[in-house]
Amino acid sequence: MFSRWNWVACGFCLVLNICSPDASSGLVQSCGHIIPESPVLALGSNFTALCILNESCLDFGNIYASQIIWKIKNRLVPKEQYREINRTVSSVTFNDTSSLATPLTCNILADGQIEQNIYGITVTVGLAPEKPKNLSCIVHQVSRFTYVMTCTWNPGRHTFLDTQFRLRYSWPEEIFPDCIPKDVNNSCTITDIQFFVNTEIWVEATNALGKAESDPLVVDPIDIVKPLSPQNVSVSSGILPTVLKLSWENWISDAVMTLKFNIRYRIVGDTNWMEVPSEDTASPRTSFSVQGLRPYTEYAFSIRCMKEDGEGYWSDWSEEKTGITPEDQPSKGPPIWRIIDTSHSPAFWTVHLIWKALKPFEANGVILQYEVTVRDKSSLSCPVKKYNVTSTNHTLQLPEGTYEVTLIARNSVGASPPSVLLIPASNSKAPVKNLRTLPKHDKLWVGWTAPNSYVLKYVIEWCLVSSSSDCIIEWQIALGDVQGIDLKGIKPFKCYLITVYPLYADGQGSGQSVKAYLKQDRPSKGPTVQTKKVGKAEAVLTWNHLTVEEQNGFIRNYTILYKTIDGNETVVTVDPSKTEYTLSSLTSDTLYTVRMMASTDNGSRTGPDFTFTTQKFGKGEIEAIVVPVCLAFLLIVLLGVLFCFNKRDLIKKHIWPIVPDPSKSNIAQWSPQVPAKHNFNSKDQMYPEGSFTDVSVVEIEADDKKSFSEQDLKPFDLLKKEKSTSEGHSSGIGGSSCMSSPRQSVSDSDEGETTQNTSSTVQYSTVVLNGYRDQTPLQVFSRSESTQPLLDSEERSEDHSGGADSTAQRQQYFRQNGGQDETNTDRLCFEGTKQITHADEGDLVGFVQLQISGQSSQPLGFGMEKNTQEAALSSVLQTCTEGQTVRPETVEENLLPVDEMPKSYLPQTVRQGGYMPQ
Repeated sequence: MFSRWNWVACGFCLVLNICSPDASSGLVQSCGHIIPESPVLALGSNFTALCILNESCLDFGNIYASQIIWKIKNRLVPKEQYREINRTVSSVTFNDTSSLATPLTCNILADGQIEQNIYGITVTVGLAPEKPKNLSCIVHQVSRFTYVMTCTWNPGRHTFLDTQFRLRYSWPEEIFPDCIPKDVNNSCTITDIQFFVNTEIWVEATNALGKAESDPLVVDPIDIVKPLSPQNVSVSSGILPTVLKLSWENWISDAVMTLKFNIRYRIVGDTNWMEVPSEDTASPRTSFSVQGLRPYTEYAFSIRCMKEDGEGYWSDWSEEKTGITPEDQPSKGPPIWRIIDTSHSPAFWTVHLIWKALKPFEANGVILQYEVTVRDKSSLSCPVKKYNVTSTNHTLQLPEGTYEVTLIARNSVGASPPSVLLIPASNSKAPVKNLRTLPKHDKLWVGWTAPNSYVLKYVIEWCLVSSSSDCIIEWQIALGDVQGIDLKGIKPFKCYLITVYPLYADGQGSGQSVKAYLKQDRPSKGPTVQTKKVGKAEAVLTWNHLTVEEQNGFIRNYTILYKTIDGNETVVTVDPSKTEYTLSSLTSDTLYTVRMMASTDNGSRTGPDFTFTTQKFGKGEIEAIVVPVCLAFLLIVLLGVLFCFNKRDLIKKHIWPIVPDPSKSNIAQWSPQVPAKHNFNSKDQMYPEGSFTDVSVVEIEADDKKSFSEQDLKPFDLLKKEKSTSEGHSSGIGGSSCMSSPRQSVSDSDEGETTQNTSSTVQYSTVVLNGYRDQTPLQVFSRSESTQPLLDSEERSEDHSGGADSTAQRQQYFRQNGGQDETNTDRLCFEGTKQITHADEGDLVGFVQLQISGQSSQPLGFGMEKNTQEAALSSVLQTCTEGQTVRPETVEENLLPVDEMPKSYLPQTVRQGGYMPQ
């Protein structure tokens, strides 16, 4: 065995041996070859190939047939298919060639180390040609004198090989050149033919695997001719309105063959052709008159021809030519109908006469005008009215009654038969029964059951229902023996209103109507729902019907779907005729979402969502709470008003105290210089209005009796007696003294006295005194009921007195309930209340104003200082008017100097309109 390097060297030398040029021939020599060389194999057959090695390679490279391997397209062939014939020959066998592919190679594997290709071949696999079938030939007329013959056949299966076809033909004693097809394998055209001679024709197919021939076809070429179609066709009208004449030229000579013809025609615009009977055109000719046509109708014509005996082929149809038949009088009257409008007045009709234009084959020409005749059948004396109209409608104003309308259409030839319409006063006849509709493809079938009476014809009205425009009526007339028709031009998803009227010989039946769809779809949109009223546990929903354009079909039902935010959806089905529904058993104060769905036979559509919140309180609950509260409030207010009314005097005293006007006091009329007599016989005279302006009071030290005589002190003793009898109760006049009716006093800042309540009114008692020191007794002055507190300037006038002694003296007179005994208090107060009568007092009544200085021994009224007078006056007023409420008015002190003061002890008069405390 060679070593590794020896085998490398051996392979290299083998390559050189294969590829090196021979010295003698200069060609590349191979170490072997394959037999057979590039074979063509039948698909599915067995095949064996031999690989033969050259002896030179065996000697040099120690190579043998056992080392040969076979490959197909570089794919190793299983060794089970190998066979080693000898040391130089190896074979491979394929039981089915369908698995073979190109190339098939023979290779050497030297000691399993190096693979070297020795030789390769191309293998072609295919099928032998089949026998051509269905051979047929046709002679085409190319021009007036030129003919060619084209033969076709079925080449059979695909052979996967290069297969040649030849068309061969011959006469009995002459063979013509073969016709070889170009670019096709199933037809060939022969340009040189002869008529009236039988010719044998066959096809031959050849490839590498074999040859096949078709069955021969023996034929005279004149019997397989397809002539040219007639030329120069023309159409002309004849005398009769139902006849057109055709003319043409034949491009084949009668000497060659005689022809027969085929004529077809149709109405322009129609796709259906009609043909002239073949027996009428079976003889040779160049013209023909077509009869039975419609008057004033345009027709299109076409002609073809073939050999008269029927041998051969029909020519192509000629070019179409058109012609119009002459006019004729209309064959029938226009269909007429009416629409009666009684909206203005039931006793006066607006009749819209409408009729359909005649179809072309009915009009038989151009309609120039329509003649309308109206006859009143309810009144024979009324004249017949005639109207000439060029349109297809006419409007009449007629009184209520029965009318006969006749319509005639007229063209240039004549008039149509009349169309008669009876307009009865009322539709009292029997209507049709069981009106129904049924969609059929693109038509809508309308059927009905005929009434028991004989019906001349039926009028079927229909119109497109629209919410935005009026219903435009279309109509059609059907014969009386028909119980159903197809309506054309009906659009899908649109609603139509269909009405059927039966027409009788003596009247008209009432119309029966029905709505119908040719085809339905689901609605274009869903209903929009809203709330009309929302309560605590219910909500009233409302919506509008979808427009007829949005419905796209019959609305079978509405579906309401509502739910809370986190709850399950509830479904309610509602009748399609309703536009309102009440949801019940709702939860109070809860947000609901509701939507609505409309459904037809072909689907549903849901509208937008709508939300609402139920009320927290139900109907009447708020009223049940508010009304009792309001009633209770009104009752409380009423009780309060009644209470205030009953206690009005007490309330008035606390809120609006009575404040007398000092300017109207009787004391304002008193004059110290001229004492006046007073007549006590009359109260009005005793207290004349406006007689007083003010009162001045003079303080007197009770213990200081040194400067007075007994005569002077007698009045004070009288006051003392009166005090003991009037203490604790009101005076005879009805007022209260300063001691019996205590009021709230103003506490002195130095003593800290507390405030005490007194009655609302302080009355000053009438003072009755004898004349002082032989003076004339003074006039009696009335009491004052002022409740106004003292002004600040009056209360604190003692601040201007200038001495602490005088302050202490005043305080001991005016302090109440402050630790002083009642005796001392009584002694210091100089006002009292006393009941005065005319019998007891007489004319000895007076009022004295005394002026005394505190410690001075000087006579009263002389040498007093101004400040001493003010202090004394203020002290007296404070003591005797405690508890009063005095209206704060401006106080003008009209104090005179000492040397100017009058030498009188009577009260001083203040200027008119002034104010001093009473």
